[in-house]
Amino acid sequence: MGLERENFDESGPLHLTTIDWTNVNHRRSVAASLVQSVYILERDRQEKREGSQALAPPWWKFFDFQLYRQLIDDTDSSIFGAIYQLICTASDNNPSTQQAPRYVIALRGTITKGDAFSRDLELDIHFIRNGLHGTSRFEIAIQAVRHVVATFGNCGVWLAGHSLGSAMAMLAGKNMAKSGVFLEAFLFNPPFFSAPVERIKNKKVKHGIRIAGSVITAGLALAMKHKNTNNRSEDSFVSLSCWLPCLFVNPADHICSEYIGYFEHRKKMEEIGIGGIERLATQHSMGGLLLNAMGKESDEPLHLIPSANLTVNHTPSQDFKDAHGIHQWWRLDLNLESKVHFYK
Repeated sequence: MGLERENFDESGPLHLTTIDWTNVNHRRSVAASLVQSVYILERDRQEKREGSQALAPPWWKFFDFQLYRQLIDDTDSSIFGAIYQLICTASDNNPSTQQAPRYVIALRGTITKGDAFSRDLELDIHFIRNGLHGTSRFEIAIQAVRHVVATFGNCGVWLAGHSLGSAMAMLAGKNMAKSGVFLEAFLFNPPFFSAPVERIKNKKVKHGIRIAGSVITAGLALAMKHKNTNNRSEDSFVSLSCWLPCLFVNPADHICSEYIGYFEHRKKMEEIGIGGIERLATQHSMGGLLLNAMGKESDEPLHLIPSANLTVNHTPSQDFKDAHGIHQWWRLDLNLESKVHFYK
């Protein structure tokens, strides 16, 4: 991340001089900027930039937020998240402020520079192994979310994250939703760990592979259901169906692009009359079912979510770094396609 990208006056959404909180583009841009500010908080720490030399504050002060609390990793003391509080003034009579967040819990992704990289890489591996929920960093994050909700209520509380941070925000959001607390979530480039089916160019081949995968997964799920009458997985999945996180993905980013096919496939299975198979298959992963069949415990993969507001950025990307970067999400010239996917 170059110095110019850390400087708000050079890279920030300066066009947002007035925020309309009813405008989805404004909401997305502010959430992305607050996540970016966490990256820069950590870079400020690494570079020992303090006071007037710090580059992070403009990224939240521009939108009338103040830093409520930093989230510090207990292993390497890196800053991986922050809680921001919106500063409301008595003279502010803008009707859109009724939809403004009071608090935003923002979580950054992996930083490839500095002394935080080794710890971030360790967390990335935990995600791949579906063990993010067992890490101390996630425990710090979920406790912060619970603190904000318990202290200030869940109305007007946002979750926001990018890459690894969006995985943690999604996991926190799922945990809260299972307890009946549905938080608004802005998940930028959320990782989806699976075979890269979405990168197959031939649509018929791609669709055929997905159908075969659904049939096998559903069959395994039925077999395990008869073997074990515990339906915690199904109950857990259904309990999440009312939570509608906002997912922002780029088709050129293989880390998150599978979400496009994940939701499109569910729709196509309904259209060809075998939606029941997919409704069962989408609650499980083949790997998890095989582990259960061997008598081993397996938690549900993070990417299994019933409902979502999926936004795809079809704007051409220069390279993978551009397609996966947080900066794309506050640009003015975006070619975006948004669809709401509800689990029935």
